[in-house]
Amino acid sequence: MTDYSRDENKVNELKRAFEQKSWQETKANDSWSVFKTMSELVEGYETLGKIGPCVSIFGSARTKLNSKYYLMAEDIAHRITKLGFGVITGGGPGIMEAGNKGAHYSGGISVGLNIDLPFEQHENPFIDRDKFLNFNYFYVRKVMFMKYSQGYIVMPGGFGTLDEMFEAITLIQTHKMIKFPIVLVSKDYWGGLIDWIRNTMLVEGNISEKDMDLFRLVDTAEEAVEAIQKYYEKYDLKPNF
Repeated sequence: MTDYSRDENKVNELKRAFEQKSWQETKANDSWSVFKTMSELVEGYETLGKIGPCVSIFGSARTKLNSKYYLMAEDIAHRITKLGFGVITGGGPGIMEAGNKGAHYSGGISVGLNIDLPFEQHENPFIDRDKFLNFNYFYVRKVMFMKYSQGYIVMPGGFGTLDEMFEAITLIQTHKMIKFPIVLVSKDYWGGLIDWIRNTMLVEGNISEKDMDLFRLVDTAEEAVEAIQKYYEKYDLKPNF
C-alpha cells in the first residue's frame, strides 16, 4: 500500500488548508470558488449536452481486474451500448474502468467524470477523449451524473457508491428529479443493506412502502440491463431536470 504521508506536496497542501485564515481571505476564497464552480458547470453542460442517452455505472475504484464484479460491469456496459445507450462512469479505476472498457470495445459512447483526489483516483484509458471531464468539486460532478443519466447501475462499492445512489433516490423521492431506474447488482453484496432498509427504516416509519420501489436489486448482468430496457419500453426518455 502506498504511504501517502510521504507525498510532500499533499502534506503541504493539507497544512495550508488547515491554516487559520483572516475574514478577508475567507471572503476572497469563497468568491473565487463561485467562479470555479460556474466554470465546471459550464464545461460539463457544454460537453455532456451532446452525448445523448446514457446510463451511469457506479462501483468501487478498488475492484481488481480479475474480480467477478469487474467482469460483470464490463459485460453490463457492453449490453447497455447494444441498446443504444452510452456509458458514464466516474472515470477512475476498478468498476469505473470496467464500465468504460465495456463501452469502448463495443463501439459505444464512453464518458468519464473524474474527480481530483489525493488517492485511488486516476483516469482510465477507455474514456473517449472528447468526453472526459475532470472535476474539483464533488457536488458539480454529482449534478452531471444526475442530469445526464437515464439510469444508474450500482455495482458493489464503498461510501462514494452509496453517496451517489442515495442522492439520486432522495431527489427522486422528493420529486426534485424525474424517476429513472436505479439497479443494484449483487444480492450477496447489497442484500443486507436492503433488509436493513426494509426491516428498520420502513418499520420505524422513516420511509414509505412505495419508496422501496425507487430501486431494484438484481443478481446478473442480464437482469440489470433488462431492468433498464423494460423501463424505457414503458416510459419516454426525457431530461431529468
